[in-house]
Amino acid sequence: MDNYGLISFIPVVCVIVLVFVTKRTMASLVAGSIVGAVILYGKDFFMKWIDAIYTVLGDGTWKWLFLVCGLFGGIIALFEASGGALGFSRFATRLCKSKKQSLFMAWFLDLVIFADDWLNALAVGSAMRNVTDKFKVPRELLAFVICATGCSICTLVPFSTWGVFMAGQLESNGVAAAGEGMTVYLQTLPYIFYAIVSMVVVPLYIAGIIPHFGKMKKAELRAQNTGQLLPDSMLGMVKAEREAAAEEEDASVKGKAINFLVPLLVLAVITTITREILYGIFSCFIVCAIMYFPQKLVKPGEFLNCIVSGFKDMLGVIGIISAAFILKEMNNELGLPAFIIGLVQDALDPRLLPVVAFIVVGFLCFAAGNFWGMLAIAFPVIIPIAQALDANSILVSGAMISGCVFGSSACFYGSEVSLVCTTTQIQNQDFAKTSLPVYIFPVAVTLVLFIIFGYVKG
Repeated sequence: MDNYGLISFIPVVCVIVLVFVTKRTMASLVAGSIVGAVILYGKDFFMKWIDAIYTVLGDGTWKWLFLVCGLFGGIIALFEASGGALGFSRFATRLCKSKKQSLFMAWFLDLVIFADDWLNALAVGSAMRNVTDKFKVPRELLAFVICATGCSICTLVPFSTWGVFMAGQLESNGVAAAGEGMTVYLQTLPYIFYAIVSMVVVPLYIAGIIPHFGKMKKAELRAQNTGQLLPDSMLGMVKAEREAAAEEEDASVKGKAINFLVPLLVLAVITTITREILYGIFSCFIVCAIMYFPQKLVKPGEFLNCIVSGFKDMLGVIGIISAAFILKEMNNELGLPAFIIGLVQDALDPRLLPVVAFIVVGFLCFAAGNFWGMLAIAFPVIIPIAQALDANSILVSGAMISGCVFGSSACFYGSEVSLVCTTTQIQNQDFAKTSLPVYIFPVAVTLVLFIIFGYVKG
């Protein structure tokens, strides 16, 4: 059986329901993958599910993810131990005079760190949470700003990891000739409507031009009226939050912003040049050692202890992402991607193909919790359809990439959102409750644009 049709949706539906019922993201993902294994293998499900775990743990992408997440946790721990994070927080607080200014600074930092979406997610949250805390910004709002901006800017800047990957997809699927992938990607950029619209929506939302409503509005009222910046699910961390705030107020605790900014700059530059975040991370460790040892901020033994403790702090998010990878394996076996992509073939009108491609790829990425992998599956199926229908291949490519950006920034159990939730110290379900309704604005505008341009360019 190529796919299980509508039955292939059951594991994803189970995950979404269980996340809100149990408030435990990793357990819900594990349960969803087990449900998928039961559907696939019946009474032999357990051994097959274990085999899927082995497959995930042996995957090169997972190994890379494990190292990046864990080692970046070590960097965050070093920034905190050296006082660099505290110094940057004080420096940024002097520049910001209001709640809106602190959020605009977070948005601006999102724009600056464009080399990689994971680097963006990890760096901006850890850098800005203490700054926005000063102005009673709920962590859920900070998480939304980072997620909605990070993937979008990484897509719109061609010399980022996203740009390189997308250019490769265009070239390998016949949209661009050999060696012309980046040139054609530059032509595609104006049609990546979701990323463009999202980049506009976020500052409008910060400025209050787009109204705040629902759970996000309640979170803001909670922060303003009670000073509780973390959601109720994180009440256990409120004491630690207050202790951190008290430490920052203590003028005797020294911290220099340069001890945060220089290593972070080296991390971003090396990642941009090499297109490999691990090279940037190890370069950052070297710079930290060169800067911190002479200042006697940390001893060599403490330096290593920080890396280990920071790595351990990231095990939660590594577990969530690993469980999402296992769920993806079950979805693939159930034929979920093939079933959803097959729906595109019903869009026989080439003028409607762009908007259908955006919807299908966006839903596929959101449901699977996997983004580049799903796009790599979608491209070789949808592009031939576009060419057969004589549709505008560049516009359709922009639609698929837009769907991927949406999925990456909105899927609350995906890797990008999980990383942001870790650095802003909220639960994944808190992000879903507060941020997902806000995505209605960029999604609605994007749908309209693809319909209009489908008819104009089709």
